[in-house]
Amino acid sequence: MHLGDMSDLGRLVQILGGIKPDEIYHLAAESHVAVSFDTPLQTSDTNAMGTLRLLEAMRMLGLDKSTKFYNACSSEVFGSDMPAPQTEETSFHPVSPYAVTKLFQYWTTVNFREAYGFHASNGILFNHESPRRGTTFVTRKITTQVALIACGKLDFFSLGNLDAVRDWGHAKDYMQGVYLMLQQPVGGDYVLSSGKSYSVRDFVEAAFKVIGVNIEWTGTGLDEVGIDSASGKIRVKVNPKFYRPLDNQNLLGSAAKAKKVLGWKPTYSFEALVEEMVLCDVEAVNTGRIFSNSYLDWVVGNAESGNGVVKHSPSKSVGEAHSVTTNSDGPEKISLADVEGLDAEVTTQG
Repeated sequence: MHLGDMSDLGRLVQILGGIKPDEIYHLAAESHVAVSFDTPLQTSDTNAMGTLRLLEAMRMLGLDKSTKFYNACSSEVFGSDMPAPQTEETSFHPVSPYAVTKLFQYWTTVNFREAYGFHASNGILFNHESPRRGTTFVTRKITTQVALIACGKLDFFSLGNLDAVRDWGHAKDYMQGVYLMLQQPVGGDYVLSSGKSYSVRDFVEAAFKVIGVNIEWTGTGLDEVGIDSASGKIRVKVNPKFYRPLDNQNLLGSAAKAKKVLGWKPTYSFEALVEEMVLCDVEAVNTGRIFSNSYLDWVVGNAESGNGVVKHSPSKSVGEAHSVTTNSDGPEKISLADVEGLDAEVTTQG
């Protein structure tokens, strides 16, 4: 492991000069759309200029002919109201500072490929999830809190815009596609997507189905709630704090080029993806592997802000409640500020 900083060209040159890698997979980025609106300068320096520094470090070291380069782009570059499905030929219209930086990364990668002869590829990845997704993203926020409900630790939770739609796939599938890009004789640009779109509401229903709960919806907009059809208990509410009425509603990709050129295709269905994430989080709650006091403090914070009451002893972690010894330090506490506005924060990690 080599420690570095995307804002430090000298350090990048030092690291790459010492390693002389065969392949570089550039995933470093500020990846939260909502955060990018608050920190556009920092996001731009990390994402846009960081990519330029990395490519320039390669050029300075003469790695342009020996090292293959992958840049993690994002479906967010397409923006709103684009015809579906989006392909490599679809026009770009980024609508957030994050998306703008990703578009800069895209064209910088293309430029170094065309102007300097780099073997450089862009992966325009649609949303890819896994049990390792951060808990401030809507998919993992849903699966962790469904797991807490399944284990009797939470009554209900709150989300934002349930109508937000995304093309979700599994990170394992997409990383296989990324690897295949750098095994080609020349660099190129590829969309990786499942080709199917689902709403946040669909994701919630699928997650609860894994734990044997059927969710029925009543009300609309901010008044919509999800109810356990068997018990009649409210399990999901809409919180105005998280509600973003304007969202990229038409993000749906076509991976036809990747399938034809790379021989790539996704292997996980939407249902299999959600099931894996929920079951991993249920196991984590039952074993106390990740849900320490600090995580539950965050959930309690959500409860006080409109989420359900968490059932636990303040002096015990979930693991201790199940007689399992855990690390008392646990993960860093997540504040409400970290999740505010992230109800549909489903951008790619790159």
